[in-house]
Amino acid sequence: MKICLISFDHWQYDAHIVDALLKKGIDARHINIGKYQHSSKLSRLKNTLSKIFLGKNPKLELRQRFIINELKKIGFQDQILVINPELIDREYHLKIKEYTKRYIAYLYDSLARHPINCLVEGVFDDIYSFDKDDIKTQNFKEVNNYIYLDHITQQNQSPKYDVCYLASFDNRIATIPRIADQLDKLKKKYQFVIVGKKTWLKKLIKFSENNSSIQYQIKRIDHKDVPQYYNDSKAILDLVRDNQTGLSFRIFEAMALEKKLITDNAKIKDYDFYNPNNILVLNNDYDNLQSDFFQKPYHKIPEHIYNKYTLENWIVNVFELH
Repeated sequence: MKICLISFDHWQYDAHIVDALLKKGIDARHINIGKYQHSSKLSRLKNTLSKIFLGKNPKLELRQRFIINELKKIGFQDQILVINPELIDREYHLKIKEYTKRYIAYLYDSLARHPINCLVEGVFDDIYSFDKDDIKTQNFKEVNNYIYLDHITQQNQSPKYDVCYLASFDNRIATIPRIADQLDKLKKKYQFVIVGKKTWLKKLIKFSENNSSIQYQIKRIDHKDVPQYYNDSKAILDLVRDNQTGLSFRIFEAMALEKKLITDNAKIKDYDFYNPNNILVLNNDYDNLQSDFFQKPYHKIPEHIYNKYTLENWIVNVFELH
């Protein structure tokens, strides 16, 4: 069987899907749109001038041509999965579909954040989503994000922080001072790392200027380094983006590393792995974040429940490999 994954692999999660398919003996390929580069310095200059003076970004078109050229090289596929299809114009979706028997999509974001209907109506054989609201209203197939990390028990870790938070610089930043203030009251040690091109705006957040536990950086954290940040902490903080109800990768990273989880996503209570000993759902004032949560022992997730959320099970369900 031949399967191709097409994605803009921002955080390098998608490559794990291809690796898992290869381990099952499947001929799997990854067309990573994010790796497309201009062919020359002149091409890059033309692209920059076009954005400045014409308000158009030719690279968006060139990236989509790149997809078709790559498909011409690898040939017809049994299945093609596109992650976040809003990055591709409808006309190119139709061209891509010509290269496969089954054309499917997986949405990392909610439709409220990234609408796709006008782009993909009548294009995909199946659309998968982790957002429960979209699944209900759009009749999408439900699939969560997945555990991609190897399982590491608490006994094999020596955390030096109580809480760790890794995230992009966005509107969630407004929440950080209040949570940090609560952790300070509890005398808890934490490490928050905020990443993004707009981190220079931190100067507008006076609280953060004198707090050495909150770090800002433009450069993204290398994906292979993420587990070490979490290994160094007893709990992981998860804050939901606006208009999103699905479970982020932090939940599944916490499961793999046997970490406690602090989250503002109340939907997590609807899942079979929810355990109040392991997961604290913050209230609106964050005052339910108390020391007793850290003192309670972590309860191991039953193996049959844990296995449901592994990447191995994810590829079986999405690619119908039963």
